[in-house]
Amino acid sequence: MELKRVVVTGLGAITPLGNDVRAYWDGLINGVSGAGPITKFDAENFKTQFACEVKGFEVADFLERKASRKMDLFAQYAVVCSDEAIKDAGLLEEGAANPDRVGVIWGSGIGGFQTFMNEALNFHKSDGIPRFSPFFIPMIISDIAAGHISMRHGYRGPNFCTVSACASGTNAMIDAFNYIRLGKADVMVTGGSEAAVTEGGIGGFNALKALSTRNDDPTTASRPFDSTRDGFVLGEGGGAIILEDYDHAVARGATIYCEMVGGGMSADAHHITAPHPEGLGALNVMKAALDDAAMHPSEVDYVNVHGTSTPLGDIAETKAIQGVFGDHAYDLNISSTKSMTGHLLGAAGAIEGIACILAIKNGIIPPTINFEHSDDQLDQKLDFTFNKAKKRNVRAALSNTFGFGGHNASVLFREFL
Repeated sequence: MELKRVVVTGLGAITPLGNDVRAYWDGLINGVSGAGPITKFDAENFKTQFACEVKGFEVADFLERKASRKMDLFAQYAVVCSDEAIKDAGLLEEGAANPDRVGVIWGSGIGGFQTFMNEALNFHKSDGIPRFSPFFIPMIISDIAAGHISMRHGYRGPNFCTVSACASGTNAMIDAFNYIRLGKADVMVTGGSEAAVTEGGIGGFNALKALSTRNDDPTTASRPFDSTRDGFVLGEGGGAIILEDYDHAVARGATIYCEMVGGGMSADAHHITAPHPEGLGALNVMKAALDDAAMHPSEVDYVNVHGTSTPLGDIAETKAIQGVFGDHAYDLNISSTKSMTGHLLGAAGAIEGIACILAIKNGIIPPTINFEHSDDQLDQKLDFTFNKAKKRNVRAALSNTFGFGGHNASVLFREFL
């Protein structure tokens, strides 16, 4: 069976750097930090009092009040950023696609976290009297974001959710990619969203000792590959990507950003939160993505790393990159855009995939900001694109995402020729 070519025809984003793709990209290439004091709740008694929050998001500017009240914030982010991507792809035009051949695969690691907390607290305050919202369950389940997107646009193709912690959004993209290249859909709306900047989110990750506690200077707290890194910064938002069969896109005259050419998945099989110390799972997943794309490592110019700014994770991923790319690792540009956006958990792969797509389109590598101190455990000859964006022709870009539980996923994008 001959596999279909898959191209990218639309993008949408809501991020700590801005609430559309243009603002997000401007923030990335200008090295803007999205971190600041938490405004969503009183964080005074928490070990971490800052996060990368979405700013200035008013759901009433995008959705009808009746509809938005039935959605947790993570689903609101999903619907709004997918609306941008669908419009960007020209799919709102009559007859642009057969709705029976358009699907939605969406990722979220946690789903309706704030709704769950609110309902649990209300039950606790009610002295055990069960008064729950009729929308409680539909608002918390992770798959509901894909459901809302499909219902809003009438898409009747494949529709489900991927849940693999921080790899969720990337797993969603891989599944969407495979549905198209196997000929089971013409167009897929894919990506991920998360809204975990809550008391439970911050408190839970603090209990794991996973978050930075640099409360005196939050804008520089996310500092991948810096020797003083002390944990990740929690972020929120969403990213949407329209994947499309090449022939279908050409037939309707769609604008093509680039081509998606491969995806890989692996497991660390090591620890519930820590990476394999030698980066074995990370090495395997990058090799799997390259094999899937039938590409040689030397064809890749940019790796958007998982790069969470954790002491163990950054070292393990760097070892894996050197294991996969060998001497070509020194010709790569490597960067962690989490230094600016924080870690969006299940949405990380979606917005970082967009960063790779735009790096290819615009010939610019986003930087890894906040670097000050070299880490002797990392090879200083590698180009981590510290502190300033770099112009470069990007033929192909690889995006890595690794989740708690040892879930690893990588995707490859290539310039469209």
